[in-house]
Amino acid sequence: MQTKPTPPYDSLVAVGDSFTEGMSDLLPDGSYRGWADLLAGRMSARAPGFRYANLAVRGKLIGQIVEEQVDVAAGMGADVVTLVGGLNDTLRPKCDMVRVKDLLTEAVERLSPACKQLVLMRSPGRQGPVLERFRPRMEELFACVDDLAAKHDALVVDLYGAPSLADPRSWDVDRLHLTADGHRRVAEAVWQTLDYSPEDPTWHTPLPPTPPPTWPARRLADARFTRQYLLPWIARRLTGRSSGDGRTPKHPELLPYEGPAT
Repeated sequence: MQTKPTPPYDSLVAVGDSFTEGMSDLLPDGSYRGWADLLAGRMSARAPGFRYANLAVRGKLIGQIVEEQVDVAAGMGADVVTLVGGLNDTLRPKCDMVRVKDLLTEAVERLSPACKQLVLMRSPGRQGPVLERFRPRMEELFACVDDLAAKHDALVVDLYGAPSLADPRSWDVDRLHLTADGHRRVAEAVWQTLDYSPEDPTWHTPLPPTPPPTWPARRLADARFTRQYLLPWIARRLTGRSSGDGRTPKHPELLPYEGPAT
């Protein structure tokens, strides 16, 4: 069997919000890993001197991503740039989708000529009432992603259509961020989209069935979620604060990557 050639990529820059920062793939030291770190680790194992930067910061809206990250990423001249943004905007009670799409377009127009390969995504959506409430906005955003990719020769990773990532078991207790296994699946999806040989061809397939949680277990989980995550999230919205206020990117410079390769 002939081995697929390794794609000629020697650098990666990740742009976005908490999804790309890596929440909730928590490491023992309290930092977050996430799909972009995992992807960089895999790519670095196949390209000596591979360089990586991750500019993503939790809580960022698409306007902040454009203002704070896009020009920095464009100036790095990386082979691959991943851009995921706009979903935080769609989850706000009031969202100007025209503005969101205009800003996403601006980001793509700046990044596309500054790298060899731009990668966009249709973000995953957790099954449940929250997804149903915001699904029209999300799908409007994803239609824009598809149009921009076709216009600028960008790749699109379709996480939204993956049953494995819609399963609540792929999401952390905050119901907003993927588990470690969810991030692993995203890394695999991007890996394959970049034309590397698959390591997990079934990343997108439904998870094995398990007995549903009992009614008391569901109520306990709902109460914990409300107390620890929903109420603080509402408080931040009411006071105009963000979970990313005062935070800086975890890998702000394009440097040789030293981290997990799997």
